[in-house]
Amino acid sequence: MDLDQLLDELDNSREKLLLVIADLPDEALMIPGVWGEWSIADILVNLTVWEAELVTGIMRLDQGKRPEQLLAALTQPDAYDTARYTENKGRDLDRVFDDWQQVRVQLEEWIETMPLRHLTNPNRYKWFAGKSLWQVIQAAIIAREKRFLPHVQLWVQRWRFEHEEEE
Repeated sequence: MDLDQLLDELDNSREKLLLVIADLPDEALMIPGVWGEWSIADILVNLTVWEAELVTGIMRLDQGKRPEQLLAALTQPDAYDTARYTENKGRDLDRVFDDWQQVRVQLEEWIETMPLRHLTNPNRYKWFAGKSLWQVIQAAIIAREKRFLPHVQLWVQRWRFEHEEEE
């Protein structure tokens, strides 16, 4: 696997979610009930905070430091999700999308500057207990997007069905 394949995997995962929500009006993105009480906007915020945590963690790794907050999030993802949901509930939608895009750019920039072996070697960072940094990224972002995707798709289908007559 090379760097382009890793970045393509990130892009493909993001693109699937973007395609599902592309033509929804802003108000639809704010309606709760997509994932428990979360709206699509809340899901995007969740993805953003995880990517931001990864970027911060990678910066700490680059400095030779233990990525404490990232490790805590990985150890207790449900508690992390709950805390971030509470902190970010009701954020402005434009800000949600801006942050979601900006943090992805930052993550990709970090990935592009790292040697491939630092990303893919499961023994490189002892704090990840035998997982490579790329596996951590896959679990925190790509698997999370894949987990949310069917819920978003189903919710969008229901929303479209309920709003057909309005179009």
